[in-house]
Amino acid sequence: MDTLILQRPQTEKTATSVAGIGIALCLLFMQNAGILAKDIGGMTGISPGVSYIKEQKIQEEQLFNQEIKSKYKNYTVAEVEKGVKHVRMTKYFNGRPVRINIVEVSQGVNEDLIIEPAIASTKLAGRTKISNIAARENAIVAINGGYFKPQTGTPLGTLMINKKVYTGPIYDRVAIGFFDDGYDMARLQLNAEVKTNNGGLKIDNVNQPRILSTHVIVFTGDWGKTSPQAPKYGVNAVIENNKLVKTTSEPCVIPENGYVISGPESKIKPFLSSKKFNLDVKMSPDWKGVNHILSGGPYLVRDGEVFVDMTAEKLTSIGGRNPRTAIGYTKDNHLIMLTADGREGASVGLTLNELALVMKQLGCVNAMNLDGGGSTVMYVNGQVVNKPAVQGGIPLSHTLVIRKDYRVATKY
Repeated sequence: MDTLILQRPQTEKTATSVAGIGIALCLLFMQNAGILAKDIGGMTGISPGVSYIKEQKIQEEQLFNQEIKSKYKNYTVAEVEKGVKHVRMTKYFNGRPVRINIVEVSQGVNEDLIIEPAIASTKLAGRTKISNIAARENAIVAINGGYFKPQTGTPLGTLMINKKVYTGPIYDRVAIGFFDDGYDMARLQLNAEVKTNNGGLKIDNVNQPRILSTHVIVFTGDWGKTSPQAPKYGVNAVIENNKLVKTTSEPCVIPENGYVISGPESKIKPFLSSKKFNLDVKMSPDWKGVNHILSGGPYLVRDGEVFVDMTAEKLTSIGGRNPRTAIGYTKDNHLIMLTADGREGASVGLTLNELALVMKQLGCVNAMNLDGGGSTVMYVNGQVVNKPAVQGGIPLSHTLVIRKDYRVATKY
């Protein structure tokens, strides 16, 4: 894009020159301190010219390209989009090959990139191939997401898209949060209740298959048209427009402007006389400003060190050598997405500990495992770039996509 030249009156030339020297010094300092150009105004009291900001963006892009070239100097690297690199490599573990695809992303280089989860359908109960989701979302990159129930496609674990909670956590498993200015990773707990004039009813989960008959679960319209049957000795309470409209033990239609509370009658009955019901869903830790959340598990890297907590996250059965998908981020806020093919002679797959070592070697300060095995798949620029056992990958519940927001004009 052409540089915008700001015209100033003759009387401002001296002041502008002095300001330019100050800004130039700030830019030099910023390169070493990691300060964004948009912060100059706060440091100098003077808004930087567009040409200065554009130059800083060019320098950021050049630095990113140099880092990628150095980091992956022995491997095949392709540019997908400004700030997005696709890397192919084969690594050897105990003399056996593993075929790996990596996408490394810098939103600092390209602020028009949107990174968010995407579900297979308009409801949670659905599955489709990654190419279908990517085409619908106009994605340039996509990988498979977290775990899901194969029979229905319902995501198993926390899923938030555009600040809307679709599903709650299972076993407090680790999740990655996507913010305007970067990422965070933590094991999440649900902190939810239905507030009434008779007190608060604790909610154990949202739109998740029932694990215990004692749990109170809320089913919203994202679950589907109807709720499951209530558990034994339980009840379904239908809430519409914040008021109770029906109770039953049978599956029931989920109102468009409401939800169904399903659980033991002993827990729900004390609240049935309430005049108003308000659903309040929060997570712990309380991530202020989080836009999206994607769950996986277990941890692979935590605070820069290998940390694989399979037992704590009840995932001991998946520790062996398998196809893998992982996600993490570096201290420079580069997002790293990785797939490793497995279960074939040309690529034997990775154990979770091997995967953790790879993510640490790639510079991740935090990283986690996503769904793997037959689900492992990566899509770049219109095609699946890894080699899943099923051509094109199996139908998925949800994915993580990267797309460019063409509705927003480039600022610089």
